[in-house]
Amino acid sequence: MTNFKEDLTKVKAFVFDVDGVFSNSIFYLDPNGEPLRSMNIKDGFAIQHAVKKGYPIGIITGGTSKSIKVRFNGLGVVDVYLCCSNKMEYFEDFINKNNLNPANILYMGDDLPDFNVMKKVGVPTCPSDAAEEIKQISKYISDCKGGNGCVRDVIEQVMRAQGRWMDNEAFEW
Repeated sequence: MTNFKEDLTKVKAFVFDVDGVFSNSIFYLDPNGEPLRSMNIKDGFAIQHAVKKGYPIGIITGGTSKSIKVRFNGLGVVDVYLCCSNKMEYFEDFINKNNLNPANILYMGDDLPDFNVMKKVGVPTCPSDAAEEIKQISKYISDCKGGNGCVRDVIEQVMRAQGRWMDNEAFEW
């Protein structure tokens, strides 16, 4: 088994769940019953920076809100999968569409619907407040809780390990 820092140098793509990863586990409902999520702006910066550097990014969520798609499309993410009851099906679509090997993917999830995909990828990760079953299969558990910078944490670590974090593009949104 390789160590986490070595694994970071092999990452070519990222896949993330949304609720419990980009947002905390608490959200409010608007008058129409739509969930209102709070997301960390530093996670957003890291996502758009990774997109600029050419990393394919997939969002696979059970969430149904169109605001998720709007948010991530606005950051440059094109592979946003909503209403996913079986995440593996959408993960397979993502890797086929982007011609990727699962061994070169970092996935961050927080709960049982993420389990099967996390078992397939090379670098399974999770926020500090993930379900115990998810922590047990993760190669890395962020010090950050979901919605509090855990996405930035893993993206920054990968890009630093690959020498791609700090350059002229890092200073632009």
